[in-house]
Amino acid sequence: MIDPAGFRYGIGIILVNHRKQVFLAKRIGMPAWQFPQGGMQGDETPLQTMYRELHEEIGLNEVDVEVIASTKNWLSYRLPHRLRRHHKKPLCVGQKQKWFLLRLTHPDATFNLNANDDPEFDSWAWVSYWHPLKQVISFKRRVYGLALKEFSKLVLGYND
Repeated sequence: MIDPAGFRYGIGIILVNHRKQVFLAKRIGMPAWQFPQGGMQGDETPLQTMYRELHEEIGLNEVDVEVIASTKNWLSYRLPHRLRRHHKKPLCVGQKQKWFLLRLTHPDATFNLNANDDPEFDSWAWVSYWHPLKQVISFKRRVYGLALKEFSKLVLGYND
């Protein structure tokens, strides 16, 4: 689903554990780390997309997490020109995402990065709350900062 301005609708997931650490995953074969995210399909709601992506990308199910919050607004970023698929119509210039803050409710939940036939990640780690801002690719950094800041009071007890 792409809006008239060329932004693909999608979701982002910030998963936090009982230590206030967030889940960060490494893209297959690259030194690129990111939060799980993905595009909406058909008539999916953002919440339906989030649960589908949660399972497809890291193998967790609805029973493994609690939804704490979602961003008030859609957060968007533009793809660098070199990453746009100019041969596809309509042209996607970036993503417009609704972000979800989830708490891991089952400490023994098993992460499965191969939960689907086309895995995106080959490694993952629990990291400190603000650490992803140093790791994520530059064109996503602003959106990560906005989402982390919006959720910081819920996770850390303050806005930074």
